[in-house]
Amino acid sequence: MTTFYDVPADALYEVLAERLAEDVDAPPWATFAKTGAGRELPPEEADFWERRAASVLRKVAKSGPIGVERLRSEYGGTKQGSTRYRTAPPRSTQGSGKIVRTILQQLEEAGYVDHAEGEGRRISADGRALLDETAGEVLEDLDRPELERYA
Repeated sequence: MTTFYDVPADALYEVLAERLAEDVDAPPWATFAKTGAGRELPPEEADFWERRAASVLRKVAKSGPIGVERLRSEYGGTKQGSTRYRTAPPRSTQGSGKIVRTILQQLEEAGYVDHAEGEGRRISADGRALLDETAGEVLEDLDRPELERYA
């Protein structure tokens, strides 16, 4: 039995984003929202929302129960200190909480994530099954000889 731990994350995100496209819809404001305070522009990818939902689902399964605050740290980055002369050192910034929270709510409505009171969100049985089925499909399609032992 193949699990989502056995396949590379980037290959899993591509296939999982296609499967989540039916359950997760980008809100109208998503085309204008930045993904964090350290960013200058909103994302340009057409399937950003689905790929981020796939990533959030995998992170909840891997390190759950997990809350919005920890996921914001996961999707954060660095921001340059002083923009005029670049004299201040870079500082770490957090990702957008609105994006993470909305995706978690959509995954919860779809039945892939459960809300654990006081602990955050954890993966449900349907979410684990979706991840493992998708990982099996990805592993069959990959042409990477080092992963043949998992198939």
